[in-house]
Amino acid sequence: MDNSIANKKLEGKIAIVTGGASGIGEGTARLFAKHGAKVVIADIQEEKGRSVAESIGVGCTFITCNVSDEKQVQSLVRSTVEIHGRLDIMFSNAGIFSSDDSLQGILGFNLDSLDKIMSINARGSAACVKHAAEAMVEGGVKGKIICTGSSVTTLGAPNHIDYAMSKHALLGLVKCASVGLGKYGIRVNCVTPGIVATPLFEKSLKMSVEQSEKMFESFSCLKNVGPQKSSHIADAVLFLASDDSQFVTGQNLVVDGGFRPPLF
Repeated sequence: MDNSIANKKLEGKIAIVTGGASGIGEGTARLFAKHGAKVVIADIQEEKGRSVAESIGVGCTFITCNVSDEKQVQSLVRSTVEIHGRLDIMFSNAGIFSSDDSLQGILGFNLDSLDKIMSINARGSAACVKHAAEAMVEGGVKGKIICTGSSVTTLGAPNHIDYAMSKHALLGLVKCASVGLGKYGIRVNCVTPGIVATPLFEKSLKMSVEQSEKMFESFSCLKNVGPQKSSHIADAVLFLASDDSQFVTGQNLVVDGGFRPPLF
């Protein structure tokens, strides 16, 4: 892989990307590597994760990790520090959408489904932030922690309430963690996409990439720039992970092209 780029913004940095085997995570892992970072890809998709790491090349490794299991997250961070000596960047990106068999409206709300989605999107993110922060404080690293949010935190909808609740919880985590970690020089932020045609949404919506992008593009008020891609989110994550944003913390950076869908 050609990692040549004139201004490498993450030269020598060590980064973890959860959910890095596909979609936004994969795009961000590749961009981090282009900018000089050594990247640890974490995912439950072992075959895909290893393939992505191999394609990125030297300096990129894969570690299987289910973020809903705190011990696995702790092991992920410890292994990263053992391999590279420290941790500079945590991109907590792993997440799931509402289950295929339930639209999760308030009437007949399935609390078991809520528990599952919260265990990954909220609890899993909390584990990533916690253990990354502990490693950064212990190593004296003024690190950067970025989480993936969702446009559902700015929009109301009758369905997918479990998903919306999990992402609202994530914003609370980011706000509180940024306050608690500020004294260590650690910045904590969130990036909120509109809807990107990732494998996560393809599976949930049962649409092809082309169909999804055409539909999502029609919901954006920003025209003549094409549909939103994973690369647009990766660029925003890079900004928050680099010194370009050295005085930005506790923020939710919305990157959605003015996304204004009908109720879903």
